[in-house]
This record gives sequence, C-alpha cells and structure tokens, in this order.
Amino acid sequence: MAGLFVACFLVPWERLPANAYLVIPILDFVVIGLARNGAVPAVAGLGVLAIFPVIWLSTSAAFARTTVFLSVVCTLLITLPSALQKFPNISPADITTAILLPLMMLAVSLAIRFASANVRVQRQRLEKKDEELRELLVQSRKRERLLKTVLDTIDVGIVAVDAEGRTILVNGQQAIFQQAASPAASGTEAEESRQLMFGQDRVTPLPADKRPIHRAVAGETFADYLVWIGEATDQRAISTAARIIKNDDGGFSGAVIVHSDVTGLVEALAAKEDLISNVSHEFRSPLMSVLGNVDLVLGEVEGYSAVAVRRLEVVQRNAERLLSLVSDLLVSASTVLAVHPRRTDLAGLVETSIGSAQAQADATNVSLSTDVPVPLWAHADPLRIGQALDNLVSNAIKYSPEGGSVTVSARSDDSWVQLKVQDTGMGISEEEATRIFTRFFRTRAARQAAIPGVGLGLSITQAIVERHGGDISCISTPGSGTTFTMTLPAEGAPAQLEQ
Repeated sequence: MAGLFVACFLVPWERLPANAYLVIPILDFVVIGLARNGAVPAVAGLGVLAIFPVIWLSTSAAFARTTVFLSVVCTLLITLPSALQKFPNISPADITTAILLPLMMLAVSLAIRFASANVRVQRQRLEKKDEELRELLVQSRKRERLLKTVLDTIDVGIVAVDAEGRTILVNGQQAIFQQAASPAASGTEAEESRQLMFGQDRVTPLPADKRPIHRAVAGETFADYLVWIGEATDQRAISTAARIIKNDDGGFSGAVIVHSDVTGLVEALAAKEDLISNVSHEFRSPLMSVLGNVDLVLGEVEGYSAVAVRRLEVVQRNAERLLSLVSDLLVSASTVLAVHPRRTDLAGLVETSIGSAQAQADATNVSLSTDVPVPLWAHADPLRIGQALDNLVSNAIKYSPEGGSVTVSARSDDSWVQLKVQDTGMGISEEEATRIFTRFFRTRAARQAAIPGVGLGLSITQAIVERHGGDISCISTPGSGTTFTMTLPAEGAPAQLEQ
C-alpha cells in the first residue's frame, strides 16, 4: 500500500496513456485482498477498505461498464477465498458474507456513477449556459459599441438619468453642451444646478426647478423647452425635450433628456421677424399719409365728379385694408405679445364684439346670437381677448354664406372658461383644420371664393390665447360650418402650463 501511495506521486502519469492511472485502484484491490485474507480472523473488516478503490473507479469518467464490473468482481475475489477455505463445510453465513460486500460495492458504484452522470449533465448545462451568456455578452458589447457610436455621431445631446437624478448615460454632443454651460472658472463640466443656464431673455438665470434635467427627474414630460446656455457671445439656444422611463410596475425609474442646438434657427427667426417688423413699420408712415390726405379730399367733395369720388373711396378702402394688413404683420412679427391678465367679465367682451360685427353681419344677411351667462369671470387681458373674439367672429361672418348664422356660447367651471364661436359657413377639411393656425395659411375654398385675407388673424388669436395659458381648437366639416373653442383660465394659469 505504501508502494502504491508513493507511485501515485512518482510515476509520470501525464506521459502514459490517458487511463493508465486506473492501475492504482486495481492494484489496491489486490493489496486489500491479500491483507484481508491474510489477517482473518485476527483483524476482521479489512474487506470494507475496498470502498476506496471502488470510489476511485466509479468517479473516473472512462470505461463506465468495465469499472462497475471490476468493482463487483474484484470485491468478490477479496471475499471468496475465505469462503472457499471452508469448502465443503460452507455455511449460509459464509455465503452471505462472501456475497454481501460485493453487492454493497455494486450499490456504491452505481450510486456514484449516477451521481457523477447527473453532475456531468448539470456541468454540461452550465457550460452551455455559460457559452450562451458569453455569446450574449459579446453581442451586448457589440450593441453597446454600436449604440455609443451612433449616439456620439448625431449632433443632438442625450443624457439619461435614474430615478434619483444620477447620470447613467451622456453622449459626446451632450458633453460638449455641458462643457459650454460650465463656468469658466470651474474648468470641468459642472452639474446642471451650477451651469450657466438662462431663460428666453438670455439674462435671467433659470431656477433649479425650471432646468430640464430637474424637471425630468420630477416626472415631467415636455418638448420644445427653450433655454440658453453659456455666457456673452458664446451663448447657445438649446431646445430640450424629456421622456420618462417606466419600470415593470409602471413606476418612474428615470428619464431621457434630449438637447438640440437651435441657435441658428432662433437667430434666423429673429432676423425674419425684424425684417417684417421694419418693413411693416416703413409701410405705415406712407399709408397714414395717403389715408390722411384722402380723408381731407373726401371731406371737400364739392366740385368733384361722382366718378372721382368713387375712385377716391376705392383708394381709401384699399389703403385701409393695406393698413390693417400691415398692423397684423406688426403684431405677428412681435416676439413677445404683451398680455396683462386680470379679473375680466367675458360676457361684456362678447357683447361688445357682437355689437362691433353687427354691421358686417347685416351687410351679408348673417344672423348673430349669443348664449353666454352673465357675468362670466375669467383671468384674462380684456384688450387681447377682445381682439381674439373680434378675429373669430369676423372670420365666422366672412366665411358664412348669405342667410347663415353665427353663435357665440360659453360655459365655465372652477378652473376653466370655454368660449365657442360657431358658424354655418363653408367649413374646411380635417387636414386643413390642423393647419388653420399656421401663419399665412389659407384654405383652398377661401382662395377659390376670392375671400380677402392673408391668413394672419388666427395665428395671432392662437398666440393671444396661449399667452394666457389657455388653448384654442378648431372642429369643422366641409359644407357644415366651423366651431372654434377658446379655453381660458378662470382664476389664473394652471401650474402644468407654466414654463
């Protein structure tokens, strides 16, 4: 046994055939057999040592059936000599002793074999899963590199944050924006709360709760939220948008905020509006002069022929029309539409608007009616809302055929007041209704009917309503009339509409 033990260490098994080491347990059986039969009856139970070579053989991965056979046969050869020595006086106890140990070794061998097989199967499954995980990891890294390349290629800044506001992803463009917004003294990218970020006037620093990432972490979803970053001549206009990320339970788990540099667009729009404003202003002076002189001439019509008077009246009407167009252009070009809301009775504004439009309605045989509770209080600028009502009522009359009707109605609750202007006119298509508030847009029917207008009134009306924190919508069916609905705050702009 000592020799076999030493051989385990000294024999270079790696140079021998793969299963050569199995000679050790086989020789173990020989040694145990000699020891057991030589020591009986002085030392009983030495045959149990056969369990060690049985375990060795059973745990080997080679020759499964052969090793099980050897485990039984070799154990039987160990116990058989002692029984044969008593032949022919062999008792049942001697036979049981000779057979019981090989049967026990068979059970042990089979149990180990089954356990080893199960372990191998489990190992194979784990190896297969490990290989699949490795493949998934490789694919995930490829997708990650692809995503990073894509995110760094686009000229839009993207930042993702978790539910606590910690940054989990920033692309290259966003890093540039953050660097541009960081104070010069810091030398590094500052957190959003310390970045140079201003409102639309480019001077007033944005409070922390109005900054894009802070709003997104608070659970807000927004789009086209304009901020200015940087300082002095390096300021950039950034349009931001945010979408929240939901977890499996539908709860808030983070947000993605997108930043787009729109400095060129903002400057181009400002230049266009300045141009329109300057041109319109230059038109007003000569137009006022023309109108003034025509009024003076028409005040002294004695001595003029009827034809001359009619022509002067044509000049006056067209000059007034052109002056009205220039005024609309000036209002439309204004970057900030001044609104001064206060507690206002809209019923009075509706009555005034209907009274002003009565002559226009009588000229085209259009009936005007109202269904407005008195009083009807709202938080509004009476001058601007009156202007919006005049635009809607005038349009309703203008686009209604002779004998049509225009109705102004209203309803209110604790938060909102709704004004509706409904006509029985020509109506517009659903596609045109989505574009009706676009500057200079005119419907095909209006162009074909040669109805005068340039398409600025409704865009101005929308700007007035939105400056109040309200909303305006249009519902129309061709040939069945149109309904415009203005929604205004009853006591003030709701928190969700404040910017």
